[in-house]
Amino acid sequence: MDLDAYVQAHSREWSRLEVLLKARNLSGTESDELVERYQQVATHLSVVRTSAPDASLVAHLSSLLARARNRAIGTRVTTWRGVATFFVDRVPAALYRLRWWWLGCLTANVVVAAVMMWWLLDHPRVEQSLLSPSEVDQLVSNDFANYYSEYAASHFATQVWVNNAWVAALCIALGILGAPVIFLLFNNITNLAIIGSIMIRHDRGELFWGLILPHGLLELTAVFVAGGVGLRLFWSWIEPGDLSRTASIAREGRTAATVALGLVGVLLVTGVIEAFVTPSGLPTWARVGIGILAELVFFAYVFVLGRNAVRRGHTGDIDAALLEARVASQA
Repeated sequence: MDLDAYVQAHSREWSRLEVLLKARNLSGTESDELVERYQQVATHLSVVRTSAPDASLVAHLSSLLARARNRAIGTRVTTWRGVATFFVDRVPAALYRLRWWWLGCLTANVVVAAVMMWWLLDHPRVEQSLLSPSEVDQLVSNDFANYYSEYAASHFATQVWVNNAWVAALCIALGILGAPVIFLLFNNITNLAIIGSIMIRHDRGELFWGLILPHGLLELTAVFVAGGVGLRLFWSWIEPGDLSRTASIAREGRTAATVALGLVGVLLVTGVIEAFVTPSGLPTWARVGIGILAELVFFAYVFVLGRNAVRRGHTGDIDAALLEARVASQA
């Protein structure tokens, strides 16, 4: 590519974006133009980086884009409308776009956990190698049930929320490496399978499921979502598609950040259920019913709101907010 000719062909567009950025107030038409110019210059920067990576030109265009991004979304992220857009559009769109990754992760983990629990039930000697008879008796008779009621509900809710948010954050943060995500998920389901098999073998299966399902359905789904998103981040540099590896990782990294923030709210709900519903005096069917309802609400959030958001052009990528920059400039 002839870089000089390319610069001459597009310099007017870059200059026009510069003029828009210097304006104190933008009309509705100018706000629309700002978004269009931003998209044009982003394309130009991609072409330059790929075909003729001149350092000074790349730096200039990157600076223009950064200023345009700040102008477009900087005024709206602090508004209630921005918060609503984040949770109604960006988060469900990200979850919907990545649905096959986390649904696959969820399915694989459920299958592995079921097979592991079945195998442990069929091999009781393994239990004896993991825990002593006294430890098993303590777990079955006291520890498992007392875990959900030994602390004040509000304190326990905070503790559970922080712990689960940390696990989910690790799955996403370490996703770029791939293997750590699989290790975290495997440890998680291994603990579940071991405790479940012990409780079931000692005729405490009803207690086990009655205490796990109310919060566990949504809680484990959130962890599997984090795992799936983390693995998608890993895959973004293994198979970047039409993008460069850097651009692919950047896009999926921004989407992963959107999902991570959204999961904070999901895990807050699971923490509240685990602290106030799981150990409550409600009958088992009512507690499990609340857990199923919470799970169904989450799936509706993804597959109704998320699908609609994707149809409106949202992807979960933070840069998608620029498509609505006219609102920002008029706020």
